[in-house]
Amino acid sequence: MIVTESSPRDFTDPRIPNRNACVLHYLIDRWATERPDKTHVIFEDGEEWSFTELRRRVIAKAAGLQKLGVKQGDFVAAFIPSGRDGLLAFYAINYLGAVFVPFNTAYRGNLLAHVVRNSGAKLMIVHPDLAPRLAEAELAEIEQLVVTTSGAVPDLGMPVSRFDDLAGDSVEPLGRPIEPWDIQSIIYTSGTTGPSKGVLSSYLHMFSNAGPESWPMVGEDDRYMCVAPIFHIGGMGPPFVMLARGASVALIESFSTEQFWHIARKTQSTMVFLLGVMATFLMKRPASPEDRNHSVRTAFMVPLTEVAPAFAERFGIDIYTIFNMTEISSPIVSEANPTKRGTCGKVRPGAEVRLVDANDCEVPVGSIGEMLVRCDRPFAMNSGYNRDPEATAKAWANGWFHTGDAFRCDEDGYYYFVDRVKDAIRRRGENISSFEVEVEVCAHPDVRECAAIAVPSEFSEDEVMVVVAPVPGKTINHEELATFLMGTMPYFMVPRYIRIMDELPKTPSAKVLKTDLRLQAVTADTWDREKAGLRVRREVFAG
Repeated sequence: MIVTESSPRDFTDPRIPNRNACVLHYLIDRWATERPDKTHVIFEDGEEWSFTELRRRVIAKAAGLQKLGVKQGDFVAAFIPSGRDGLLAFYAINYLGAVFVPFNTAYRGNLLAHVVRNSGAKLMIVHPDLAPRLAEAELAEIEQLVVTTSGAVPDLGMPVSRFDDLAGDSVEPLGRPIEPWDIQSIIYTSGTTGPSKGVLSSYLHMFSNAGPESWPMVGEDDRYMCVAPIFHIGGMGPPFVMLARGASVALIESFSTEQFWHIARKTQSTMVFLLGVMATFLMKRPASPEDRNHSVRTAFMVPLTEVAPAFAERFGIDIYTIFNMTEISSPIVSEANPTKRGTCGKVRPGAEVRLVDANDCEVPVGSIGEMLVRCDRPFAMNSGYNRDPEATAKAWANGWFHTGDAFRCDEDGYYYFVDRVKDAIRRRGENISSFEVEVEVCAHPDVRECAAIAVPSEFSEDEVMVVVAPVPGKTINHEELATFLMGTMPYFMVPRYIRIMDELPKTPSAKVLKTDLRLQAVTADTWDREKAGLRVRREVFAG
């Protein structure tokens, strides 16, 4: 029997919602019964899946995965783009009570090998265009592949099945109920002081990330237009939180300035999420009588840029902003159309925030400190880092999660992002590890040492700059180095700016003085890849 929200509570703790309110398996069953004909997902080409159709498709794929040996609690890797197959893989894996582990489709080489090894997955679902990269990486514990769509796959010495062939009318009974605190996914961060970390996320974490307490402005009649990839919290979260509301999502392949409002109208979306750079691009489009001809009511803009008031007026929507990261659950949320310039909002109900110094001691109001977060609901934040107890203990020191981000808070309780305590770089929606950039740059035979830093972009967020020193007796050619990196790095990590120095500035302890390099930023002797006409081709894969 499908338990409804009017049924007796599953748990005595009132902070824990019923299974059928926050666990994917029971949500799919519930809405297929209560709202069978309501659309849950609409795709860019206009195809729609009702909750009934969604459940049929999910069960078919889940049954097929079960026949391949996938069991409750298993980790299943997915190296696939967003779209139909991406959503079905996500939902089918969770329907079995297994853990969804998506990889960034731009990963290759050492970065790909690291996440494959860390995941512990024995089965991977992979797009055939991405499969050749697996030959470049150590496949660790992977024992079999499931390939989406048609296409040749390199012989990797293991069984290969087709995603299209996964089928079945029902799944075998679960060994036990899937609980709200069970791990739902592993989402990989960029990594800031070392290799990328796999965030263990429970169903309660995903639910709390944008649930009723976090996003009270979103209701069951809304349709969220999602343009972020499935391997990001921004791409995986929206389908789940809309599923939790019995609502719908429009899955769009990628952001397009020219097509954005057309697609919003076509899909009848009511809410969108905009990176600051997206809003800037949309505002630079010529004004049109069609600017308010859409169904969008709400937009989240992160970060909240100076164009927000004009954007809200021009397009006739309410603007909100938030602060969030993969490990936490939207602790800071604004009211509609905030008037305080640069704010991220205030602490939401159910979350606690402190700003502290290096010793975890609280700083005075108005002073800058690292943001620490915790929530009153159990499992409302991350459950640690996969296979990395040391990083987990460090992040959760003194019972608070350390975000690594510096903020200040004003006397009215509004929070303002100041800078990254860590050395992460954020470029057009992608969080980039300076450590990983430096590893790849130093792989070039003529590079002795490297420092990767963020420099301001003319659009929003950052551009990637590397400062390099050559091996004694060698010289570095800017264009040759950039071309080398284009073959080894994800497109979004390839530096725009390259500066060559004989020696990088150091502290007395021989650490690179990145603060000095950031202050100098783009100098007269800095080479600009874009001005040189060397552009990176972004690979886009159809789902």
